[in-house]
Amino acid sequence: MKHLQLPNPTLRRVVHSKYIDIVGVILVAAICFYRGFHETIYYQGGIQFGVPLSGFSDYISKGAFPIGLLSTIGAVVSLLAARMIVKQQNLGNWIGVFTTVNSGIIDYLFGNHSAIITYPLTFIIAIIATKKWSDGEQVKKADTKYWLLILLAFIVSYTLVFLGFYWFGTTIKNQFFKHTVAIIFGISLVGNISTAFKYEQTFLTWSFYNLAQIIKNVIQGNVANIVKYVFYIINSILTFFDWRINGDVKKTKGELG
Repeated sequence: MKHLQLPNPTLRRVVHSKYIDIVGVILVAAICFYRGFHETIYYQGGIQFGVPLSGFSDYISKGAFPIGLLSTIGAVVSLLAARMIVKQQNLGNWIGVFTTVNSGIIDYLFGNHSAIITYPLTFIIAIIATKKWSDGEQVKKADTKYWLLILLAFIVSYTLVFLGFYWFGTTIKNQFFKHTVAIIFGISLVGNISTAFKYEQTFLTWSFYNLAQIIKNVIQGNVANIVKYVFYIINSILTFFDWRINGDVKKTKGELG
């Protein structure tokens, strides 16, 4: 029995490093607490900010929903799930199924009513990813199906986003904003679909998504989120080259007969 030799073992060790996991968790948690996300609750049909943790039990006993605390926990868990996917561990996809539900509920309560038609799609793709990876899906190069999926993703993205604006009465005349929302959602769909089928380009797509988020937060002056997405884009770029150069974990750890 012999094992395949990794083309770039150093890159694989860096990408799979537990230290990156630790730095990511600390960074995301610190940003959430710095911005006071954990002090946000959904109470009596509205969002209330700046509620100290010492007063949570009183509010919750009256029916409040700790939306900020769950959002913070969800952000950390999502980061860990993403890092598992980086390492090609299917557990990351399984966790992603549940974090999608959590994120969808929170997004809806924060006022994004179109989440009710966009998040179910992300949920379905996450389910497909767990099934495909369980069946032994391996990292592969882009094929005709990949480009067709990209086209389909953007058609679906534009359809859902514009229907969302129409159905839920969102009166935004700025067409550039609508196209921006549709394009960013489309990129995320391509990323999720690429993840399910383990295409080499998966984390190249997520790099574009993170870059778009950095640009958006630079415009908004949100320094904390800029730092977070800089971390994400570095992680995505490194992973893209690892998947492209070193290939599938199963192949490199597996045995050749």
